[in-house]
Amino acid sequence: MLESSRTEVTLSDGAPLEVALDETDLRVLEALLAPLRAWTSPRFHGLDNIPADGPVLLVGNHNLMGVIDAPLLMPEVLRTRGRLIRGLAENLLISVPGVRHFLHYYGSVRGTRDNCMTLLRRGEAVIVFPGGGREAIRRKDEKYVLKWEGRTGFARMAIEAGAPIVPVAMIGIDDAYDIVFDGDHPVMRPVRWAVQALGLKTNLTPPLLRGLGPTALPRPERFYFSAGTPIDPAPWRDAEDLDAAASELRDVVRKSLEEELTFLFAERDRDSGRGLLGRLRSALPV
Repeated sequence: MLESSRTEVTLSDGAPLEVALDETDLRVLEALLAPLRAWTSPRFHGLDNIPADGPVLLVGNHNLMGVIDAPLLMPEVLRTRGRLIRGLAENLLISVPGVRHFLHYYGSVRGTRDNCMTLLRRGEAVIVFPGGGREAIRRKDEKYVLKWEGRTGFARMAIEAGAPIVPVAMIGIDDAYDIVFDGDHPVMRPVRWAVQALGLKTNLTPPLLRGLGPTALPRPERFYFSAGTPIDPAPWRDAEDLDAAASELRDVVRKSLEEELTFLFAERDRDSGRGLLGRLRSALPV
């Protein structure tokens, strides 16, 4: 018998190619996120810019600590657009068996180029954060700063896959915490040693945070999300220098994302319900 020449398409770590969540799955996810949603009363703008089908790369900004605000986006997009966002998880998270199973169940995979390209070629909606861990592990002077220097991989994949890019801006969590000491401070030396012992770079040493009063509970700042106009990578597809094309597309996406951030800052500043007290006042009968 002749062996088949067809290469089987797979994802790493045994992640499923297809993920279909039913109403119960969605309700479980929403129940898990309910305390955060109630505490932050998120607002979403422009989600109709996310295509209803076909491959799409959602490109977002990583905010403080990286994993607090982004999960709220998934059920909202699933409810409003009927699309499951496939996330690219950090290697450290995928390495933990129970966490890996949960992430796989809800569609996330290890954040590798092969996994991302496999999903895009299958017509999935994939979210990436080009700034990576360093963008999430803030320093004191880096509030809502994009750390995209040298980060062109997402743009190259969009060009190769012919996938439109939708910039997705998120703000709120950076307003909910103050950084007492960032990872570079001498006081954080023991934490840096622990980070190094885990095999991570010391520039990923998390800061010491203060939220509500002296506690680690985030202040009840509203979270804001905005999806911008899709960017078609077609104009860069036939470029002779793909590296230069990816750099140029990256800069276009960055400018678009910064415009969405500016829009959200204006929304936040005019919102009388930005904080919990304002939201409570608006809920009381006049």
